[in-house]
Amino acid sequence: MIRVFIFMYVILSCLPHLHSATYTNISMPNCPETFNCAGLTPFRYPFFNVTDTRCGLIKVNCTAKGGELQFGGRSYEIVNKSELHNNELFIHNVIFDNLVKHNSCEALMNNFTSISKKGTLKKLLVVIIIGSVLISILCFGIFIIWCHRKNNPFSYVSSKNKSSKHEDISILSCGVSIFSYEELEDATQNFDPSHELGDGGFGAVFYGKLQDGREVAVKKLHEHNYKRVQQFRNEVEILTKLRHPNLVVLYGCTSRLSRELLLVYEYVPNGTVADHLHGEQADPSKLTWPIRMNIAIETAHALVYLHASEIIHRDVKTNNILLDHNFCVKVADFGLSRLIPNSVTHVSTAPQGTPGYVDPQYHQCYQLTEKSDVYSFGVVLIELISSMMAVDLYRSHDEINLANLALKRIRGNAIDQLIDPVLGSHMNPEIMNMITSVAELAFQCLQYHSEMRPTMNEVLDVLMDIQASGGTNANDSTRDFRTMNVFPLLGTNDSVVSLTDFRPTPVSIASEWQSSNSESTPLSSNGDRLSMKNGVDT
Repeated sequence: MIRVFIFMYVILSCLPHLHSATYTNISMPNCPETFNCAGLTPFRYPFFNVTDTRCGLIKVNCTAKGGELQFGGRSYEIVNKSELHNNELFIHNVIFDNLVKHNSCEALMNNFTSISKKGTLKKLLVVIIIGSVLISILCFGIFIIWCHRKNNPFSYVSSKNKSSKHEDISILSCGVSIFSYEELEDATQNFDPSHELGDGGFGAVFYGKLQDGREVAVKKLHEHNYKRVQQFRNEVEILTKLRHPNLVVLYGCTSRLSRELLLVYEYVPNGTVADHLHGEQADPSKLTWPIRMNIAIETAHALVYLHASEIIHRDVKTNNILLDHNFCVKVADFGLSRLIPNSVTHVSTAPQGTPGYVDPQYHQCYQLTEKSDVYSFGVVLIELISSMMAVDLYRSHDEINLANLALKRIRGNAIDQLIDPVLGSHMNPEIMNMITSVAELAFQCLQYHSEMRPTMNEVLDVLMDIQASGGTNANDSTRDFRTMNVFPLLGTNDSVVSLTDFRPTPVSIASEWQSSNSESTPLSSNGDRLSMKNGVDT
């Protein structure tokens, strides 16, 4: 684009010089301004009487009689020069006079003409002016396009939905690597189905190996519509700003000229937490309680970092918690994440997320806060304890939703009915104490009213205390929550009171949700509003 502007600038800057050069060639400084012929007043341009033809248009040969003009291959004798108008000459041609005198028709066929400097220059000026205008319009159009692409470098229009609502995706300015579609196609062996790592609401993820030897996970959009493009842009813009050992690393993406919008991540080889709890990789001997405890703490670390960066993940779930070979956590999938400045208390937006994990208050009141992530994390804690799915249609009607089931069990002092038997809690009192403490913490995270939930910082502190003490100081964590005017956890009637107005998170069989799978399911496309700390919506 810069080269085009330089080229156009050179052309435009040359036009005045071209026009000036034309004039210079016609009237050179070394040419005499005037000259005389016998009996005639001084001649000026466009007449000339020297050998250099660039000094004028019509040559005058001065003779003893006065002068003779030469142009068009003929000679014309100067009869007189007007005293009133120096630009007028009276001339005659002997051949033409003889033809007229003898009434010859050839007089009409000689095409006697005069040379007009004015006409030639006029045509030249018209051409120059028109050319300048056209080039100026072209440059202006290119400049407008350049400015538009500078502000929105990654413009992408859906091939299926040509709505004017499509927005550009700011990518080139984010500092990520740009991969070609062909490069990623080769890396994934033409997106071989056998290389597919997973399939979610955003798109399918494929294993690939780049030419430099790096193993990558390539995420490919399911649909090229406005919603998916927004999520694509959102994920790129957020991940390029974040650096944390428990967040997945974004290597780059494809450019706007690519056939597909693709995201390229570091490859995390050991699947997701969901895979190990109740998926294809579920193995009782691998995911021991200490490992599950580490998973909870590292995930909490990632969420604390996000909230400190003014980002709400909005889709915390075990399917979005990746594990490496050492079972270290990498939180992924930021397509639904939102940036919320410190100056606001919440964002008013249509609920989005995954059934079973969505904050019920957010679902009902359309107010997204950091506590919405806390609620989702509470569901993750219950999954780590129970190995149950967040939504299971094979459970009884009022227990389809794992959060509902857990709240009933904890409220009824029946935590043992939640615990996965493979954890061996019945044989190890220390593990039982830790699991009980984590269940109590999850109970607080799952409260309907967001102000009754702890912050992720407080959740992390409690988890680390539980890990360090072996669960023996669970009551200390309860005491910390009391300082936030939160009802006690267990063992008192107040813990029941805290659930009297409990409203469950939506599940797939409710009319509000479109599906029961783990895909992120937005309810509407309403716009977002920020609510300031003084309580005024803007």
